[in-house]
Amino acid sequence: MSAAPAPSPQADRWGALIRAARLVSPRRGQLIFSIVLGAGAILAAVGLLAVAGVLISKAALRPEILTLTIFTVGVRGLAMARAILRYCERLVSHDLAFRVLADLRVRFFERLIPLVPEGLRGIRSGDVLSRFVGDVDTLQDLYLRALGPPLIGILAIVVLAAAVAIMLPAAAVVLVAAMLIAGLLLPALAARAGRRSGLREAPARAQLSAELVELVSGAAELAVYGREQQWAQRIEMADAELAATERPGAWISGVTSGAGVAVGGVAMVAVAAIGVQATAAGQLDGVLLAGIVFLTIGAFEAVVGLPDAAQRLTACAQAAARLESVTEAPIPVSDPPAPVPVPSDGSLSFEDVSVRFEGREQAALSCVSATLAPGSRIALVGASGAGKTTLASCAVRFLDPNSGRVTLGGVDIRELSQDALRSAVRLVSQEAYLFTTTIAQNVRLAAPEASDEQITAALARAGLGAWIGSLPEGAETLVGEDGTEVSGGQRGRIALARGFIAPSQVVILDEPTANLDAAGARELLSAIGSERSDRRAMMVITHTVDGLEEFDEIIVLEAGAVAERGTWGELIAAEGALARLSAAA
Repeated sequence: MSAAPAPSPQADRWGALIRAARLVSPRRGQLIFSIVLGAGAILAAVGLLAVAGVLISKAALRPEILTLTIFTVGVRGLAMARAILRYCERLVSHDLAFRVLADLRVRFFERLIPLVPEGLRGIRSGDVLSRFVGDVDTLQDLYLRALGPPLIGILAIVVLAAAVAIMLPAAAVVLVAAMLIAGLLLPALAARAGRRSGLREAPARAQLSAELVELVSGAAELAVYGREQQWAQRIEMADAELAATERPGAWISGVTSGAGVAVGGVAMVAVAAIGVQATAAGQLDGVLLAGIVFLTIGAFEAVVGLPDAAQRLTACAQAAARLESVTEAPIPVSDPPAPVPVPSDGSLSFEDVSVRFEGREQAALSCVSATLAPGSRIALVGASGAGKTTLASCAVRFLDPNSGRVTLGGVDIRELSQDALRSAVRLVSQEAYLFTTTIAQNVRLAAPEASDEQITAALARAGLGAWIGSLPEGAETLVGEDGTEVSGGQRGRIALARGFIAPSQVVILDEPTANLDAAGARELLSAIGSERSDRRAMMVITHTVDGLEEFDEIIVLEAGAVAERGTWGELIAAEGALARLSAAA
Protein backbone atom coordinates (compact mmCIF):
# COMPACT_ATOMS: atom_id res chain seq x y z
CA MET A 1 0.00 0.00 0.00
CA SER A 2 1.51 3.31 -1.06
CA ALA A 3 1.89 6.10 1.41
CA ALA A 4 -0.46 9.05 1.18
CA PRO A 5 1.12 12.09 -0.43
CA ALA A 6 2.29 14.76 1.97
CA PRO A 7 0.16 17.91 2.01
CA SER A 8 1.53 20.77 -0.05
CA PRO A 9 2.90 23.88 1.69
CA GLN A 10 0.00 25.85 0.22
CA ALA A 11 -2.51 23.39 1.67
CA ASP A 12 -0.73 23.64 5.02
CA ARG A 13 -0.99 27.42 4.95
CA TRP A 14 -4.67 27.54 4.10
CA GLY A 15 -5.41 24.73 6.51
CA ALA A 16 -3.66 26.72 9.24
CA LEU A 17 -5.71 29.78 8.26
CA ILE A 18 -8.96 27.84 8.56
CA ARG A 19 -7.93 26.52 11.97
CA ALA A 20 -7.04 30.05 13.06
CA ALA A 21 -10.48 31.24 11.93
CA ARG A 22 -12.10 28.50 14.02
CA LEU A 23 -10.69 30.10 17.15
CA VAL A 24 -13.65 32.48 16.89
CA SER A 25 -16.07 29.58 17.50
CA PRO A 26 -16.34 30.06 21.29
CA ARG A 27 -17.38 33.65 20.59
CA ARG A 28 -19.56 33.09 17.54
CA GLY A 29 -22.41 35.02 19.20
CA GLN A 30 -20.22 38.10 19.38
CA LEU A 31 -19.24 37.61 15.74
CA ILE A 32 -22.89 37.39 14.65
CA PHE A 33 -23.71 40.48 16.71
CA SER A 34 -20.89 42.43 15.04
CA ILE A 35 -22.14 41.31 11.60
CA VAL A 36 -25.66 42.50 12.37
CA LEU A 37 -24.36 45.82 13.67
CA GLY A 38 -22.10 46.24 10.63
CA ALA A 39 -24.89 45.49 8.19
CA GLY A 40 -27.16 47.86 10.10
CA ALA A 41 -24.56 50.63 9.92
CA ILE A 42 -24.18 50.19 6.15
CA LEU A 43 -27.93 50.07 5.57
CA ALA A 44 -28.35 53.17 7.71
CA ALA A 45 -25.65 54.96 5.71
CA VAL A 46 -27.22 53.93 2.39
CA GLY A 47 -30.66 54.80 3.66
CA LEU A 48 -29.36 58.19 4.76
CA LEU A 49 -28.12 58.93 1.24
CA ALA A 50 -31.28 57.63 -0.40
CA VAL A 51 -33.62 59.59 1.89
CA ALA A 52 -31.45 62.69 1.50
CA GLY A 53 -31.72 62.32 -2.29
CA VAL A 54 -35.51 62.05 -2.08
CA LEU A 55 -35.62 65.02 0.31
CA ILE A 56 -33.60 67.17 -2.10
CA SER A 57 -35.80 66.17 -5.04
CA LYS A 58 -38.95 66.74 -3.03
CA ALA A 59 -37.77 70.10 -1.77
CA ALA A 60 -36.97 71.19 -5.35
CA LEU A 61 -40.71 70.97 -6.09
CA ARG A 62 -41.37 73.52 -3.30
CA PRO A 63 -44.16 71.60 -1.54
CA GLU A 64 -45.75 72.45 1.78
CA ILE A 65 -43.04 72.39 4.44
CA LEU A 66 -44.92 69.85 6.53
CA THR A 67 -44.70 67.29 3.73
CA LEU A 68 -40.91 67.33 4.12
CA THR A 69 -40.98 66.68 7.86
CA ILE A 70 -40.96 62.93 7.59
CA PHE A 71 -37.93 63.00 5.29
CA THR A 72 -36.13 65.47 7.56
CA VAL A 73 -36.76 63.29 10.57
CA GLY A 74 -35.65 60.25 8.55
CA VAL A 75 -32.36 61.92 7.61
CA ARG A 76 -31.64 62.87 11.21
CA GLY A 77 -32.63 59.46 12.53
CA LEU A 78 -30.58 57.56 9.98
CA ALA A 79 -27.57 59.82 10.57
CA MET A 80 -27.72 59.10 14.29
CA ALA A 81 -28.34 55.38 13.69
CA ARG A 82 -25.40 55.19 11.30
CA ALA A 83 -23.02 56.74 13.82
CA ILE A 84 -24.26 54.66 16.75
CA LEU A 85 -24.32 51.38 14.83
CA ARG A 86 -20.87 51.98 13.34
CA TYR A 87 -19.43 52.78 16.77
CA CYS A 88 -21.02 49.69 18.31
CA GLU A 89 -19.85 47.51 15.41
CA ARG A 90 -16.28 48.74 15.77
CA LEU A 91 -16.45 48.20 19.54
CA VAL A 92 -17.80 44.66 19.28
CA SER A 93 -15.63 43.52 16.34
CA HIS A 94 -12.39 44.89 17.80
CA ASP A 95 -13.20 43.46 21.21
CA LEU A 96 -13.74 40.09 19.52
CA ALA A 97 -10.50 40.33 17.55
CA PHE A 98 -8.39 41.39 20.53
CA ARG A 99 -9.83 38.66 22.74
CA VAL A 100 -9.10 36.02 20.10
CA LEU A 101 -5.59 37.41 19.62
CA ALA A 102 -5.08 37.32 23.39
CA ASP A 103 -6.20 33.68 23.43
CA LEU A 104 -3.84 32.97 20.56
CA ARG A 105 -0.89 34.57 22.37
CA VAL A 106 -1.65 32.62 25.54
CA ARG A 107 -1.89 29.42 23.54
CA PHE A 108 1.39 30.22 21.78
CA PHE A 109 3.17 30.99 25.06
CA GLU A 110 1.80 27.90 26.81
CA ARG A 111 3.03 25.79 23.93
CA LEU A 112 6.35 27.61 23.86
CA ILE A 113 7.19 26.80 27.50
CA PRO A 114 7.63 23.02 27.08
CA LEU A 115 9.55 23.57 23.84
CA VAL A 116 12.28 25.63 25.52
CA PRO A 117 15.12 25.11 25.07
CA GLU A 118 15.54 21.90 23.07
CA GLY A 119 12.36 22.11 21.00
CA LEU A 120 13.37 25.40 19.37
CA ARG A 121 16.69 24.39 17.88
CA GLY A 122 17.31 26.27 14.65
CA ILE A 123 14.86 29.11 15.40
CA ARG A 124 16.42 32.46 16.24
CA SER A 125 15.09 34.29 19.30
CA GLY A 126 14.15 37.28 17.13
CA ASP A 127 12.11 34.97 14.89
CA VAL A 128 10.26 33.60 17.93
CA LEU A 129 9.55 37.19 19.01
CA SER A 130 8.33 38.05 15.52
CA ARG A 131 5.90 35.12 15.58
CA PHE A 132 4.68 36.01 19.05
CA VAL A 133 4.10 39.68 18.16
CA GLY A 134 4.16 40.32 14.40
CA ASP A 135 2.42 37.18 13.13
CA VAL A 136 -0.29 37.40 15.78
CA ASP A 137 -0.86 41.06 14.88
CA THR A 138 -1.08 40.09 11.21
CA LEU A 139 -4.02 37.85 12.07
CA GLN A 140 -5.97 40.95 13.08
CA ASP A 141 -6.79 41.25 9.38
CA LEU A 142 -8.34 37.80 9.48
CA TYR A 143 -10.66 38.61 12.37
CA LEU A 144 -11.41 42.24 11.49
CA ARG A 145 -11.45 42.25 7.68
CA ALA A 146 -11.86 38.71 6.40
CA LEU A 147 -14.50 37.07 8.60
CA GLY A 148 -17.15 39.70 9.27
CA PRO A 149 -17.03 42.14 6.31
CA PRO A 150 -17.82 39.56 3.57
CA LEU A 151 -20.86 38.39 5.52
CA ILE A 152 -21.85 41.99 6.16
CA GLY A 153 -21.49 42.67 2.43
CA ILE A 154 -23.67 39.69 1.48
CA LEU A 155 -26.39 40.73 3.91
CA ALA A 156 -26.28 44.32 2.69
CA ILE A 157 -26.37 43.28 -0.98
CA VAL A 158 -29.47 41.15 -0.42
CA VAL A 159 -31.36 43.89 1.42
CA LEU A 160 -30.37 46.68 -0.98
CA ALA A 161 -31.07 44.59 -4.08
CA ALA A 162 -34.53 43.81 -2.72
CA ALA A 163 -35.19 47.49 -1.99
CA VAL A 164 -34.09 48.63 -5.46
CA ALA A 165 -35.94 45.75 -7.14
CA ILE A 166 -39.18 46.96 -5.62
CA MET A 167 -38.70 50.40 -7.18
CA LEU A 168 -36.81 49.56 -10.39
CA PRO A 169 -35.96 45.89 -11.18
CA ALA A 170 -33.55 46.73 -14.03
CA ALA A 171 -31.50 48.95 -11.74
CA ALA A 172 -31.36 46.14 -9.17
CA VAL A 173 -29.76 43.86 -11.77
CA VAL A 174 -27.08 46.47 -12.55
CA LEU A 175 -26.47 47.12 -8.86
CA VAL A 176 -26.07 43.44 -7.96
CA ALA A 177 -23.79 42.78 -10.95
CA ALA A 178 -21.56 45.75 -10.09
CA MET A 179 -21.39 44.78 -6.40
CA LEU A 180 -20.50 41.20 -7.30
CA ILE A 181 -17.66 42.50 -9.48
CA ALA A 182 -16.43 44.77 -6.69
CA GLY A 183 -17.03 42.22 -3.95
CA LEU A 184 -15.93 38.97 -5.65
CA LEU A 185 -13.94 39.52 -8.83
CA LEU A 186 -11.71 42.34 -7.57
CA PRO A 187 -10.92 40.56 -4.26
CA ALA A 188 -10.05 37.38 -6.18
CA LEU A 189 -7.72 39.30 -8.49
CA ALA A 190 -6.18 41.14 -5.53
CA ALA A 191 -5.57 37.90 -3.66
CA ARG A 192 -3.96 36.28 -6.68
CA ALA A 193 -1.77 39.29 -7.41
CA GLY A 194 -0.68 39.71 -3.79
CA ARG A 195 0.04 36.04 -3.11
CA ARG A 196 3.79 36.20 -3.66
CA SER A 197 4.34 39.33 -1.57
CA GLY A 198 2.09 37.92 1.15
CA LEU A 199 4.20 34.77 1.39
CA ARG A 200 7.42 36.77 1.67
CA GLU A 201 6.17 39.37 4.13
CA ALA A 202 6.17 37.33 7.38
CA PRO A 203 9.66 35.79 6.86
CA ALA A 204 11.05 39.21 5.91
CA ARG A 205 9.57 40.76 9.05
CA ALA A 206 10.98 37.88 11.13
CA GLN A 207 14.43 38.41 9.60
CA LEU A 208 14.33 42.11 10.48
CA SER A 209 13.20 41.33 14.05
CA ALA A 210 15.95 38.75 14.47
CA GLU A 211 18.60 41.20 13.26
CA LEU A 212 17.30 43.92 15.58
CA VAL A 213 17.26 41.60 18.61
CA GLU A 214 20.83 40.52 17.93
CA LEU A 215 21.89 44.13 17.41
CA VAL A 216 20.42 45.22 20.74
CA SER A 217 21.77 42.16 22.57
CA GLY A 218 25.27 42.50 21.16
CA ALA A 219 25.50 46.29 20.97
CA ALA A 220 28.42 46.48 23.40
CA GLU A 221 30.49 43.89 21.51
CA LEU A 222 29.74 45.53 18.16
CA ALA A 223 30.87 48.89 19.52
CA VAL A 224 34.06 47.43 21.02
CA TYR A 225 35.08 45.78 17.75
CA GLY A 226 33.93 48.62 15.52
CA ARG A 227 31.32 46.61 13.61
CA GLU A 228 28.41 49.04 14.06
CA GLN A 229 28.35 50.08 10.41
CA GLN A 230 28.40 46.50 9.16
CA TRP A 231 25.49 45.56 11.38
CA ALA A 232 23.64 48.74 10.48
CA GLN A 233 23.94 47.70 6.85
CA ARG A 234 22.46 44.31 7.70
CA ILE A 235 19.51 46.06 9.35
CA GLU A 236 19.10 48.31 6.32
CA MET A 237 19.17 45.31 3.98
CA ALA A 238 16.56 43.47 6.07
CA ASP A 239 14.41 46.59 6.20
CA ALA A 240 14.75 47.07 2.44
CA GLU A 241 13.73 43.45 1.89
CA LEU A 242 10.63 43.94 4.05
CA ALA A 243 9.77 47.16 2.21
CA ALA A 244 10.22 45.36 -1.12
CA THR A 245 7.77 42.68 -0.07
CA GLU A 246 5.21 45.27 1.05
CA ARG A 247 5.53 47.58 -1.96
CA PRO A 248 3.68 45.33 -4.46
CA GLY A 249 0.88 44.96 -1.96
CA ALA A 250 0.55 48.73 -1.71
CA TRP A 251 0.36 49.00 -5.50
CA ILE A 252 -2.23 46.26 -5.71
CA SER A 253 -4.26 47.86 -2.93
CA GLY A 254 -4.22 51.18 -4.73
CA VAL A 255 -5.18 49.66 -8.08
CA THR A 256 -8.03 47.58 -6.67
CA SER A 257 -9.31 50.53 -4.64
CA GLY A 258 -9.34 52.64 -7.78
CA ALA A 259 -11.01 49.86 -9.74
CA GLY A 260 -13.67 49.56 -7.05
CA VAL A 261 -14.38 53.28 -7.28
CA ALA A 262 -14.53 52.99 -11.07
CA VAL A 263 -17.00 50.11 -10.89
CA GLY A 264 -19.12 52.11 -8.48
CA GLY A 265 -19.02 55.10 -10.80
CA VAL A 266 -20.04 53.03 -13.81
CA ALA A 267 -22.85 51.44 -11.80
CA MET A 268 -24.08 54.87 -10.70
CA VAL A 269 -24.14 56.16 -14.28
CA ALA A 270 -25.90 53.02 -15.51
CA VAL A 271 -28.53 53.17 -12.75
CA ALA A 272 -29.05 56.88 -13.41
CA ALA A 273 -29.56 56.21 -17.14
CA ILE A 274 -32.04 53.40 -16.41
CA GLY A 275 -33.80 55.61 -13.91
CA VAL A 276 -34.10 58.52 -16.32
CA GLN A 277 -35.63 56.25 -18.97
CA ALA A 278 -38.02 54.75 -16.40
CA THR A 279 -39.03 58.21 -15.20
CA ALA A 280 -39.64 59.39 -18.73
CA ALA A 281 -41.76 56.29 -19.35
CA GLY A 282 -43.78 56.91 -16.22
CA GLN A 283 -42.50 53.75 -14.56
CA LEU A 284 -40.69 55.59 -11.73
CA ASP A 285 -41.68 58.63 -9.73
CA GLY A 286 -39.12 61.33 -10.55
CA VAL A 287 -38.71 62.13 -6.85
CA LEU A 288 -37.27 58.64 -6.30
CA LEU A 289 -34.65 58.93 -9.05
CA ALA A 290 -32.11 60.78 -6.91
CA GLY A 291 -32.78 58.34 -4.08
CA ILE A 292 -31.92 55.32 -6.27
CA VAL A 293 -28.76 56.99 -7.60
CA PHE A 294 -27.59 57.96 -4.12
CA LEU A 295 -28.43 54.48 -2.88
CA THR A 296 -26.17 53.03 -5.59
CA ILE A 297 -23.32 55.30 -4.51
CA GLY A 298 -23.66 54.30 -0.86
CA ALA A 299 -24.13 50.59 -1.53
CA PHE A 300 -20.47 50.11 -2.42
CA GLU A 301 -19.46 50.86 1.16
CA ALA A 302 -20.44 47.23 1.83
CA VAL A 303 -17.75 45.83 -0.50
CA VAL A 304 -15.13 48.57 -0.79
CA GLY A 305 -12.78 46.91 1.75
CA LEU A 306 -13.03 43.36 0.44
CA PRO A 307 -10.20 43.52 -2.18
CA ASP A 308 -7.76 44.72 0.47
CA ALA A 309 -8.96 42.00 2.86
CA ALA A 310 -8.54 39.33 0.19
CA GLN A 311 -5.06 40.59 -0.62
CA ARG A 312 -4.08 40.24 3.05
CA LEU A 313 -5.38 36.68 3.33
CA THR A 314 -2.15 35.22 1.94
CA ALA A 315 -0.13 37.06 4.58
CA CYS A 316 -2.63 35.86 7.21
CA ALA A 317 -2.27 32.28 5.96
CA GLN A 318 1.52 32.52 6.12
CA ALA A 319 1.35 34.00 9.63
CA ALA A 320 -1.05 31.28 10.79
CA ALA A 321 1.25 28.58 9.38
CA ARG A 322 4.29 30.10 11.12
CA LEU A 323 2.43 30.21 14.43
CA GLU A 324 1.16 26.68 13.96
CA SER A 325 4.67 25.42 13.24
CA VAL A 326 5.41 26.29 16.88
CA THR A 327 2.07 25.48 18.53
CA GLU A 328 1.95 22.09 16.79
CA ALA A 329 5.66 21.28 17.07
CA PRO A 330 6.42 18.00 18.84
CA ILE A 331 7.30 18.56 22.48
CA PRO A 332 10.71 17.06 23.31
CA VAL A 333 9.51 15.71 26.66
CA SER A 334 6.08 15.29 28.22
CA ASP A 335 4.71 14.40 31.61
CA PRO A 336 3.52 10.84 32.25
CA PRO A 337 -0.25 10.29 32.49
CA ALA A 338 0.06 9.55 36.22
CA PRO A 339 3.24 11.09 37.69
CA VAL A 340 4.63 9.41 40.78
CA PRO A 341 5.69 11.43 43.83
CA VAL A 342 9.27 12.67 43.92
CA PRO A 343 11.35 10.53 46.34
CA SER A 344 12.20 12.57 49.42
CA ASP A 345 15.78 11.31 49.41
CA GLY A 346 18.19 9.37 47.27
CA SER A 347 20.82 9.74 44.61
CA LEU A 348 20.58 11.24 41.15
CA SER A 349 22.00 8.59 38.84
CA PHE A 350 22.87 8.60 35.15
CA GLU A 351 22.80 5.05 33.81
CA ASP A 352 24.48 4.54 30.41
CA VAL A 353 23.00 7.76 29.08
CA SER A 354 23.38 8.31 25.32
CA VAL A 355 22.10 11.26 23.31
CA ARG A 356 22.28 11.83 19.57
CA PHE A 357 20.80 14.97 18.05
CA GLU A 358 18.94 14.71 14.78
CA GLY A 359 21.10 15.46 11.78
CA ARG A 360 24.40 14.85 13.56
CA GLU A 361 26.56 11.81 13.00
CA GLN A 362 28.46 11.96 16.27
CA ALA A 363 26.60 11.30 19.51
CA ALA A 364 26.51 14.13 22.02
CA LEU A 365 26.75 11.56 24.85
CA SER A 366 27.79 7.91 24.70
CA CYS A 367 26.99 5.56 27.61
CA VAL A 368 27.73 8.07 30.37
CA SER A 369 27.14 6.90 33.95
CA ALA A 370 27.47 8.89 37.17
CA THR A 371 25.92 8.97 40.63
CA LEU A 372 25.31 12.06 42.76
CA ALA A 373 24.73 10.83 46.30
CA PRO A 374 23.34 13.20 48.98
CA GLY A 375 26.10 15.49 50.21
CA SER A 376 28.51 14.56 47.41
CA ARG A 377 30.46 17.00 45.26
CA ILE A 378 30.99 15.87 41.66
CA ALA A 379 32.85 17.83 38.98
CA LEU A 380 32.09 17.27 35.30
CA VAL A 381 35.08 18.49 33.32
CA GLY A 382 35.78 18.77 29.62
CA ALA A 383 36.35 21.10 26.72
CA SER A 384 33.49 22.99 25.09
CA GLY A 385 31.29 20.58 23.13
CA ALA A 386 32.26 17.57 25.22
CA GLY A 387 28.61 16.97 26.23
CA LYS A 388 28.61 18.46 29.74
CA THR A 389 25.57 20.72 29.30
CA THR A 390 23.73 17.97 27.41
CA LEU A 391 24.07 15.72 30.46
CA ALA A 392 22.72 18.52 32.67
CA SER A 393 19.78 18.95 30.29
CA CYS A 394 18.99 15.25 30.68
CA ALA A 395 18.99 15.66 34.48
CA VAL A 396 16.15 18.20 34.37
CA ARG A 397 14.41 16.67 31.31
CA PHE A 398 14.99 19.45 28.85
CA LEU A 399 15.55 16.37 26.70
CA ASP A 400 15.39 12.63 27.19
CA PRO A 401 18.29 10.31 26.35
CA ASN A 402 17.99 8.09 23.29
CA SER A 403 19.12 5.19 25.46
CA GLY A 404 19.88 4.69 29.11
CA ARG A 405 18.02 6.46 31.86
CA VAL A 406 18.29 9.00 34.67
CA THR A 407 16.90 8.11 38.11
CA LEU A 408 16.23 10.07 41.28
CA GLY A 409 16.01 7.96 44.42
CA GLY A 410 15.75 4.89 42.19
CA VAL A 411 12.76 6.28 40.24
CA ASP A 412 13.12 6.96 36.53
CA ILE A 413 12.69 10.73 36.19
CA ARG A 414 10.38 10.16 33.19
CA GLU A 415 7.83 8.93 35.74
CA LEU A 416 7.91 12.32 37.53
CA SER A 417 6.19 15.53 36.53
CA GLN A 418 8.61 18.04 35.01
CA ASP A 419 7.75 20.77 37.53
CA ALA A 420 8.31 18.46 40.47
CA LEU A 421 11.57 17.17 39.02
CA ARG A 422 12.94 20.67 38.41
CA SER A 423 12.05 21.63 41.96
CA ALA A 424 14.05 18.67 43.22
CA VAL A 425 16.94 19.05 40.77
CA ARG A 426 17.96 22.67 40.28
CA LEU A 427 19.97 23.64 37.23
CA VAL A 428 21.82 26.95 37.44
CA SER A 429 22.53 27.78 33.80
CA GLN A 430 25.65 29.55 32.60
CA GLU A 431 23.32 31.92 30.69
CA ALA A 432 21.47 33.04 33.82
CA TYR A 433 19.06 35.90 33.20
CA LEU A 434 18.84 38.81 35.61
CA PHE A 435 15.52 40.59 35.79
CA THR A 436 15.26 44.36 35.96
CA THR A 437 14.89 44.53 39.72
CA THR A 438 17.06 44.35 42.82
CA ILE A 439 19.80 41.86 43.61
CA ALA A 440 17.68 40.45 46.43
CA GLN A 441 14.63 39.96 44.24
CA ASN A 442 16.72 38.21 41.60
CA VAL A 443 17.96 35.75 44.22
CA ARG A 444 14.50 35.42 45.80
CA LEU A 445 13.21 34.18 42.44
CA ALA A 446 14.36 30.70 43.51
CA ALA A 447 12.79 30.91 46.98
CA PRO A 448 9.95 33.48 47.21
CA GLU A 449 9.54 32.98 50.95
CA ALA A 450 13.23 33.48 51.77
CA SER A 451 14.02 36.07 54.43
CA ASP A 452 16.47 38.95 53.98
CA GLU A 453 18.94 37.10 56.22
CA GLN A 454 18.78 34.00 54.02
CA ILE A 455 19.29 36.12 50.91
CA THR A 456 22.33 37.78 52.46
CA ALA A 457 23.76 34.42 53.52
CA ALA A 458 23.31 32.96 50.02
CA LEU A 459 25.05 35.96 48.45
CA ALA A 460 27.90 35.68 50.93
CA ARG A 461 28.27 31.99 50.18
CA ALA A 462 28.47 32.84 46.48
CA GLY A 463 31.39 35.16 47.27
CA LEU A 464 29.52 38.47 47.07
CA GLY A 465 29.42 39.33 50.78
CA ALA A 466 32.06 42.06 50.68
CA TRP A 467 30.71 43.59 47.49
CA ILE A 468 27.13 43.66 48.80
CA GLY A 469 28.36 45.26 52.00
CA SER A 470 30.08 48.03 50.04
CA LEU A 471 26.89 49.03 48.20
CA PRO A 472 24.87 51.92 49.73
CA GLU A 473 21.62 50.00 49.28
CA GLY A 474 23.11 46.55 49.81
CA ALA A 475 21.09 43.72 48.29
CA GLU A 476 18.34 46.19 47.36
CA THR A 477 20.57 47.64 44.63
CA LEU A 478 19.02 47.53 41.16
CA VAL A 479 20.90 45.40 38.62
CA GLY A 480 19.66 47.32 35.55
CA GLU A 481 18.02 45.87 32.48
CA ASP A 482 19.35 42.36 31.90
CA GLY A 483 21.95 42.99 34.62
CA THR A 484 23.75 45.80 32.81
CA GLU A 485 24.74 47.39 36.14
CA VAL A 486 26.72 44.36 37.33
CA SER A 487 29.79 42.63 35.90
CA GLY A 488 29.74 39.23 34.24
CA GLY A 489 31.34 37.64 37.29
CA GLN A 490 28.82 39.26 39.63
CA ARG A 491 25.98 38.11 37.39
CA GLY A 492 27.23 34.52 37.63
CA ARG A 493 27.55 34.71 41.41
CA ILE A 494 24.03 36.15 41.79
CA ALA A 495 22.77 33.19 39.78
CA LEU A 496 24.86 30.91 41.98
CA ALA A 497 23.20 32.39 45.06
CA ARG A 498 19.85 31.47 43.50
CA GLY A 499 20.99 27.86 43.30
CA PHE A 500 22.23 27.88 46.90
CA ILE A 501 18.96 29.26 48.30
CA ALA A 502 16.61 27.14 46.18
CA PRO A 503 14.97 24.27 48.08
CA SER A 504 16.05 21.11 46.27
CA GLN A 505 17.75 17.75 46.62
CA VAL A 506 20.35 18.26 43.87
CA VAL A 507 22.03 21.39 42.54
CA ILE A 508 23.74 21.38 39.13
CA LEU A 509 25.96 24.40 38.45
CA ASP A 510 26.71 24.89 34.77
CA GLU A 511 29.99 26.79 34.30
CA PRO A 512 29.77 28.93 37.49
CA THR A 513 33.32 30.19 36.84
CA ALA A 514 32.72 31.26 33.24
CA ASN A 515 33.16 35.00 33.91
CA LEU A 516 35.74 34.81 36.71
CA ASP A 517 39.48 35.23 36.58
CA ALA A 518 41.72 32.27 37.43
CA ALA A 519 42.08 33.21 41.09
CA GLY A 520 38.35 33.81 41.52
CA ALA A 521 37.48 30.57 39.74
CA ARG A 522 39.83 28.55 41.93
CA GLU A 523 38.49 30.19 45.08
CA LEU A 524 34.88 29.50 44.13
CA LEU A 525 35.47 25.85 43.17
CA SER A 526 37.48 25.24 46.34
CA ALA A 527 34.67 26.71 48.44
CA ILE A 528 32.05 24.54 46.76
CA GLY A 529 34.14 21.40 47.16
CA SER A 530 35.09 21.97 50.81
CA GLU A 531 31.83 23.42 52.19
CA ARG A 532 29.81 20.42 53.40
CA SER A 533 27.17 21.96 55.66
CA ASP A 534 24.81 21.82 52.69
CA ARG A 535 23.87 18.14 52.48
CA ARG A 536 22.49 18.37 48.97
CA ALA A 537 24.30 16.67 46.12
CA MET A 538 26.11 19.14 43.89
CA MET A 539 27.51 18.71 40.41
CA VAL A 540 29.69 21.43 38.95
CA ILE A 541 30.12 21.58 35.19
CA THR A 542 33.34 23.35 34.35
CA HIS A 543 36.24 23.54 31.94
CA THR A 544 38.37 24.96 34.78
CA VAL A 545 40.28 22.27 36.67
CA ASP A 546 42.16 24.22 39.33
CA GLY A 547 40.27 24.16 42.64
CA LEU A 548 38.77 20.66 42.29
CA GLU A 549 41.02 19.05 44.91
CA GLU A 550 38.22 18.68 47.47
CA PHE A 551 35.63 17.16 45.13
CA ASP A 552 34.58 13.56 45.76
CA GLU A 553 34.82 12.62 42.11
CA ILE A 554 35.94 14.26 38.88
CA ILE A 555 34.52 12.97 35.60
CA VAL A 556 36.32 14.00 32.43
CA LEU A 557 34.27 13.96 29.22
CA GLU A 558 35.78 13.87 25.75
CA ALA A 559 33.58 13.80 22.64
CA GLY A 560 30.57 12.77 24.73
CA ALA A 561 32.22 9.80 26.43
CA VAL A 562 33.86 9.38 29.84
CA ALA A 563 37.61 9.61 29.31
CA GLU A 564 38.48 9.05 32.96
CA ARG A 565 37.09 9.47 36.45
CA GLY A 566 38.39 9.56 39.99
CA THR A 567 39.63 11.97 42.66
CA TRP A 568 42.00 14.83 41.91
CA GLY A 569 45.00 12.99 43.27
CA GLU A 570 44.22 9.79 41.36
CA LEU A 571 43.71 11.54 38.03
CA ILE A 572 46.74 13.78 38.32
CA ALA A 573 48.88 10.76 39.18
CA ALA A 574 47.49 8.88 36.17
CA GLU A 575 48.75 11.69 33.91
CA GLY A 576 45.70 11.36 31.69
CA ALA A 577 43.09 13.77 30.37
CA LEU A 578 42.74 15.80 33.59
CA ALA A 579 46.51 16.18 33.90
CA ARG A 580 46.64 17.49 30.34
CA LEU A 581 43.83 19.99 31.05
CA SER A 582 45.59 21.12 34.22
CA ALA A 583 48.88 21.59 32.41
CA ALA A 584 47.20 23.60 29.66
CA ALA A 585 45.40 25.89 32.13
